[in-house]
Amino acid sequence: MALLGVNIDHVATVRQARRTDEPDPVWAAVEAELGGADGITVHLREDRRHINDRDVRLLRQSVGVKLNLEMSIAPEIVDIACDVRPDQATLVPERREELTTEGGLDIIKHRDRVQGAVERLRERGITVSAFIEPIPDQIKASAGVGFSAVELWTGAFAHADKPDETRAALDTLARGIDVGREVGLEVLGGHGLTYRNIAPIAAMPGFTEFNIGHSIVSRAVFVGMREAVRLMKELLERHAPPEARS
Repeated sequence: MALLGVNIDHVATVRQARRTDEPDPVWAAVEAELGGADGITVHLREDRRHINDRDVRLLRQSVGVKLNLEMSIAPEIVDIACDVRPDQATLVPERREELTTEGGLDIIKHRDRVQGAVERLRERGITVSAFIEPIPDQIKASAGVGFSAVELWTGAFAHADKPDETRAALDTLARGIDVGREVGLEVLGGHGLTYRNIAPIAAMPGFTEFNIGHSIVSRAVFVGMREAVRLMKELLERHAPPEARS
């Protein structure tokens, strides 16, 4: 069964709506762990629209599972990551006007800057992952600049509204997994995954972890974070490939 990384950014989004001190994403991380989360993911954006520096530093002190910091390749953010030293840093594209990360980082286009960031992070003992679209050349380029893992963008699958589009997206992801494994990368998945659509993705052999945020935080509003995480873990277990079931 693939591991579950819980993205708690949108707990901070609610807090920032009133610029107050609740709900606290640090508390949410504790509840997520108690629900069975294998990792906690946060995105420290340049505009600090939700997660802020205080959150990241307290999470580093309190999270007992893997702490994954999503981040741009901006020098200021790389400096913070090198200081905080999360277990994993996932390099993502970032535009201030986007609501959420809209696609993968273009490793080929930004190769020199990406490689510089990867080298700095690895020197600090941080595992580095690239959030990319499932394009073979991008996957191979990720291995070439020193990433240990890639998180494949599952948005094309999540946004598909016709059966042929869904099949095509799953085929593309399957090929991406194969290429990633061929070049020695760990392969993760994320973006737009929900309780309603996780089954076919969870059933794909080769994914080692999924990062899921908005859907879990949304469910947590009604049932609590601990139960929301437990329910997603249950779905991952139920739909895991036979060889991956515990």
